Amino acid sequence: MHCLILEDDIEIAAITKKAVSELGFESHVAHCGQQGLEELQTGSYDLIVLDLMLPKVNGFAILKTLRESKPQLPVLILSALNNVDDRVQGLTLGGDDYLLKPFSVLELQIRIKNLLKRTQKSVEVTTLEFQDLKLNRLSRKVSREGKPLDLHGVEYDLLCLFLRHPNQIVSKKVILKEIWNYDFDPQTNIVDVLICRLRSKLNSGFQSPLIQTVRGVGYILKGHNFNSQISIPREIKDDGKNLLNF
Repeated sequence: MHCLILEDDIEIAAITKKAVSELGFESHVAHCGQQGLEELQTGSYDLIVLDLMLPKVNGFAILKTLRESKPQLPVLILSALNNVDDRVQGLTLGGDDYLLKPFSVLELQIRIKNLLKRTQKSVEVTTLEFQDLKLNRLSRKVSREGKPLDLHGVEYDLLCLFLRHPNQIVSKKVILKEIWNYDFDPQTNIVDVLICRLRSKLNSGFQSPLIQTVRGVGYILKGHNFNSQISIPREIKDDGKNLLNF
């Protein structure tokens, strides 16, 4: 396996390289954004560890470019930017996980292992379908009524989550855990932003919406026969712990 580390701090790059090598990766380091983009164009990688504050081309721009050409390549953001808005932007642009500096090497390795488990799981079932929506997990192609939909990064992962659990309420906490394997403050708007982006792509040009909001609880993939008066079990109302059993 091959890992590309985009990090301008020489010491942090060396620590990161040693950490990923212990997981069995052969790694290459790019110390600026432009060099990183060139490596992505010419090399073949199984994992990207990305700093956001890079010289010449920053990490946000790299993420945007990367998701246009390689939507399924796992990306772990490793950054000192701890503002919620920066985290939201990094994750919605296509980062699969976000680890703050300074960081524990052990936590970095665990995050990478979990990230690889998620991406490898994505090919267990070839096709997921719900009403007129179809997702092919091998090609990562999504269509509705036969029309292709352009989903990137976490948008695709979120749709997979809903398609694995149709007609079930999915809470914000479940989304945060399943998509990023990280317990953010549930007050963050990162889930709302992602849901809005996914809805826009799923619903644009189609008559009936697919993802519905269950106010104060979460979201549900429920199509044409959606009942706005859906019954919410008492235990779900109380603590949200039993929204999904998986």
